[in-house]
Amino acid sequence: MRNSLHFLRFILVWLLLLGGSNLTYATTWNEPWHDRVVKEADYFVLATVAAAAENSATLTVLATLGAVGSPLTGTVKLTNFYSLDLCSTSGGHGPEFHLSPRDTAYFFLKKNQADTYSLATPTTGFALVKGQRVSATYRHSYHQALLERPAYELTMTAIFQHYHQQPYAAEAVRTFIGQQLAQKPAALNEEELPIFFRQHAALETIYHLGLTEFYAATLPFLRDNRNFHSQISAARALTAVNTPEANQQLLALLADAKTPDFPKIVAIWTLGAHQPKALKANLQRLTSKVSEDRAGFGGNLMDPRICTHLPTVKAALTDLIASL
Repeated sequence: MRNSLHFLRFILVWLLLLGGSNLTYATTWNEPWHDRVVKEADYFVLATVAAAAENSATLTVLATLGAVGSPLTGTVKLTNFYSLDLCSTSGGHGPEFHLSPRDTAYFFLKKNQADTYSLATPTTGFALVKGQRVSATYRHSYHQALLERPAYELTMTAIFQHYHQQPYAAEAVRTFIGQQLAQKPAALNEEELPIFFRQHAALETIYHLGLTEFYAATLPFLRDNRNFHSQISAARALTAVNTPEANQQLLALLADAKTPDFPKIVAIWTLGAHQPKALKANLQRLTSKVSEDRAGFGGNLMDPRICTHLPTVKAALTDLIASL
């Protein structure tokens, strides 16, 4: 039992706070969200790390799951980063690779002019394989999930293909999503954690693929005050559902004092995509009631992603109202 509790505590910290990084860096950056990572990549591959150093790494490609053009094969060299928005450097240390020989991971890669390849940042654009599971990013590297490899490959390959205007296994993806959302929202406890991870993947896949048919199935997750991660994913999943009813659901989330700041910010961003001019007066009435505290991902002050920015709820709401 003690070992199980230690495992659960580890996984929860991994998902909710740190995204797997405890390293001290002299360089900091604004970490990109996962949709940007995928859109800017040329390849989605499974590979092992053959060699690794601070300024480069060599990968042996095991399989290409997605590509812009021909599949990637053989050995490739990583030499830099393609989505790195630096905030600070000190002590002469630039951004460095933190991969280890014999690591196996799924990588999003971009080809360079010199026939080498780039990773998104030192902390994202790859998903380490842990036995039969994957340390998966669907939203942001601060918020990772431990997911079975078949589910990860199915959904993430579809996301890559969708963002590159390629056909994907739509029926299989919809079946997976439907199966996960047919269950009640999982709690963050040891028994339900695997279900929670699959539901997280399903909701985030809805967002990335712009699906609209799961609106009703998404609502229990939007209203799940026990789990702000589910509320964030559900608010993102409604991005393609630009209807008065969906906007009322997002407005109700904003007005709920029990809802944490992060889901409210995401709900505001979703409303920003919808531009619901009919709700402008309702939104204006909320401006005096929402938080002005700085929101963030959590983690520790030595995390290199420390300057990844989130607005306050009030700032995000003010910007939304100004756009209507």
